[in-house]
Amino acid sequence: MLDAVARLRRFNRAVTREAGALDTSFLGRGRPLGAVRVLVMVRPEGTDVALIRDRLGLDSGLMSRFLRSLEREGLIETATDPADRRRRIARLTPAGEAEVAAYDAIGHARAARLIARAGTRANELVAAMDLIATLLNRDQLEIRPADPDSLEVTACWQAYFDELVARVPAARPDMFALPDPGAASYRAPRGACLVAWSDDLPVACVALRPLDGPTAEVKRLWVDASARGQGLARRMMSAIENEARQLGYQWLRLDTNSALSEAIALYRATGWTDIAPYTGAPADVWMEKPL
Repeated sequence: MLDAVARLRRFNRAVTREAGALDTSFLGRGRPLGAVRVLVMVRPEGTDVALIRDRLGLDSGLMSRFLRSLEREGLIETATDPADRRRRIARLTPAGEAEVAAYDAIGHARAARLIARAGTRANELVAAMDLIATLLNRDQLEIRPADPDSLEVTACWQAYFDELVARVPAARPDMFALPDPGAASYRAPRGACLVAWSDDLPVACVALRPLDGPTAEVKRLWVDASARGQGLARRMMSAIENEARQLGYQWLRLDTNSALSEAIALYRATGWTDIAPYTGAPADVWMEKPL
């Protein structure tokens, strides 16, 4: 059996070949992969050049060459930000939007063919790729506010409910409705909803809603399986606690179930203490924390 380092290097070589990273014409459209990665990160409404450079790990010289090349092709335009002359903003032209759409279509088709090659092991393949991508993107993960009725929040909450039904004996699918009729309670100025993004995929969520006067309730902490073991649940709890402080709350409460032992261990390790019941099934553990 090859050792772990050798197996990783084999994987890197396979991905490099499959992705066409060494091709001078990535996906057959006349540009190297680096220029394409810059192009697809530019949005029609404008994207900070420094943000693109940092996200891709490019030095300033190489970034400038890519930008000049894309400008000569008429795919992007760059200009100084009128609100901050230290910043440069890149924007897609109509031709650039069409080119990004073409890359998306070709890339989607190639990905679909790769998944199809996995046959009955397709789910294993996708789960493995999720794990690798989330690990590699860990330093760039972003936690951002989201609307509780948005598609990403709905997807996160559905995954959270599915896990409750699978792990908690007292939980039943009919206990959880989506769209959530109480979604408004998770909106400002009294509530909050946060989603963690790994590149363009949501991998965690947590929410806050008012409970009673100076007390709010933390709800629906969920982390995707691909992002577990990396301290993300702790980060999500810290972020929602900060949101609660900014909203003026003095106390937090939550309810959970003893089957969710990892979550309970996290809560107790970060200052939460057990209290008397204040909700019903499927909860059987209740906790609070001062802010």
